[in-house]
Amino acid sequence: MQTTFPRLLLEQARLRPRDTAMREKKYGIWQVTSWADMAQLVEALACGLHQAGIVRGEHVVVVGANRPRLYATMLALQSLGAVPVPLYQDAVATECIFPINNAEVRFAIVEDQEQVDKMLEIRDRCPQLTHIYYDDPRGMRNYEEPGLHALDELVASGGVFATGHPGFFREQIELGEPEDVASLFFTSGTTGNPKGVVHTHANLIDRARAGIAFDRLTAQEEVLAYLPPAWIGQSIFSYAQWLVAGYVVNCPESSGTVTIDMNEVGPTYYFAPPRVFEGLLTNVMIRMEDAGAIKRAMFHYFMKVARRVGPAKMSGRPVGLSDRLLYALGNVLVYRPLRNSLGMSRIRVAYTAGEAIGPDLFTFYRSLGINLKQLYGQTETAVFVCLQPDDQAQADTVGVPCDGVEIKLSEDGEVLVRSPGLLKGYYKDPKATAEVLTEDGWYRTNDAGIIDAQGHLRIIDRVKDVGRLKGGPYDGALFAPKYVENKLKFFSYIKEAVAFGDQREKVCVMINIDFEAVGNWAERRGMPYAGYTDLAQKPQVYELILECVEKVNADLSEDAMLAGSQISRFLVLHKELDADDGELTRTNKVRRGFIGDKYRVLVDALYEGRSEQFIETQVKFEDGRTTTVSATLKIGDARTFSTMKGAA
Repeated sequence: MQTTFPRLLLEQARLRPRDTAMREKKYGIWQVTSWADMAQLVEALACGLHQAGIVRGEHVVVVGANRPRLYATMLALQSLGAVPVPLYQDAVATECIFPINNAEVRFAIVEDQEQVDKMLEIRDRCPQLTHIYYDDPRGMRNYEEPGLHALDELVASGGVFATGHPGFFREQIELGEPEDVASLFFTSGTTGNPKGVVHTHANLIDRARAGIAFDRLTAQEEVLAYLPPAWIGQSIFSYAQWLVAGYVVNCPESSGTVTIDMNEVGPTYYFAPPRVFEGLLTNVMIRMEDAGAIKRAMFHYFMKVARRVGPAKMSGRPVGLSDRLLYALGNVLVYRPLRNSLGMSRIRVAYTAGEAIGPDLFTFYRSLGINLKQLYGQTETAVFVCLQPDDQAQADTVGVPCDGVEIKLSEDGEVLVRSPGLLKGYYKDPKATAEVLTEDGWYRTNDAGIIDAQGHLRIIDRVKDVGRLKGGPYDGALFAPKYVENKLKFFSYIKEAVAFGDQREKVCVMINIDFEAVGNWAERRGMPYAGYTDLAQKPQVYELILECVEKVNADLSEDAMLAGSQISRFLVLHKELDADDGELTRTNKVRRGFIGDKYRVLVDALYEGRSEQFIETQVKFEDGRTTTVSATLKIGDARTFSTMKGAA
């Protein structure tokens, strides 16, 4: 049955008024909001926003971390037929200008002083932005700006209005239709300005229901909402599915307390990008290296047992009696304590997506008894396209089409999707919409993929990024930069990688080390260093990274299709790639073209055979200050391997 988000809220409040809808940690204490409380807050906000001048169809920017009152604000806007436009809370002020102007935004509802400062900074370039409301009053006492008000004022005035007009709120909700626009999500903008993806209530709710049915989610689930609300994945997991299933969403106190808060909550349904899982594993391995000899030996022994037995148990395959007993002992001594330490002791379903996850990393978590799976989707598809069944989780695929989804491959290998969750279009951009939506309803994902014999989808790279080598021993061979980069990032010592090779005779890469993992590795060897730049250029670190690169080359040499993508030369960058410097998107995707232009001198040095190159780079801090980082970077050569028979 088709419905809208505000109607779902009223239904949950009717079915389970006193049950917990959301928790928020404040000053170390979890504050509870029931479904009845949430409905009452939404009504007060909707009435207050109506009095402030919000009209049906209007776009309203919402900026902040996951907070119950910001979720309530989005529901209040949708109750009035307005459209919330969530923006990334860590975006610099100038990144907000295009979305605000493009969507003709008059009202901004933000979390705190930091976000207020951003809105005030760009106000002269967004003249229509006349109203700014903030949730957290800390630091706001001496602000005197026209149109700047506390969200409390809306709640108070709206509460009075609701008392005098008891039928207004429900009347407004009844005016809403499933095909009305529910939200506008701006893409990360890897090239040019971001595009506004228009989704209706029907789109988002349909995909939420598909995910719920696939994994048999119930109102008993606990979810930790710690990723940016502007990312559609977080919006699906902690907003759309929350309202459909009626489970509990928990909001951490801050980004710095997520690990602690996760341990306290014990989520049952969890999502994290691969880099989060990588970071958790890196911390585990660092702690193990610092542990005593007996504890370390026990850990490594039982992890060998887990890797042999765990994935089979998770997939329902038969396991011998001795292995079952060994695994049970390992569960008591290692696996259960480790799951507790990670805050994953209650997880029933865990997903990762966005980038490929390394086979070793994937196996590690499933070996522990954590039901980690992969999914495939995009902003334009309302996330859920392919999901992995519990007994068919694989590191090299992204699953099978979920309910209502059709997929096929075009002649050039592009993945095409038809689904009830497809975008309505790109806001004010019919040309871009026509480029991705065919007349017969297929969405062009721009991802190159393969469908295996079991119907599982395997993603290789972005279609536009797949290229060919030119000249040299691999002339004409396929080059998939993202595939190469992801293989490098499977190693805990490598945080980020940028590969080049299209229309060149060989592949070269720039690498960011993982400062924490490599720093710990260096300290255990008594190697002093004075920061990231110094550590990155240590000869010993180059040897460490060279070992990783050559392992990737050995792996690629066995791939008939991508053997030509072996890495010939590499360097370790003198700074970490950063979204504030324009090198990554806000969802931490590499902006390869931008990096290639910015570091042209390094790209030239890699391909001209130089052994080192001086570079000076301006770095921007979160508070707007800038500084310069310079270094003479070493450039290393890597061994490549003979390809298997039949390789391109």
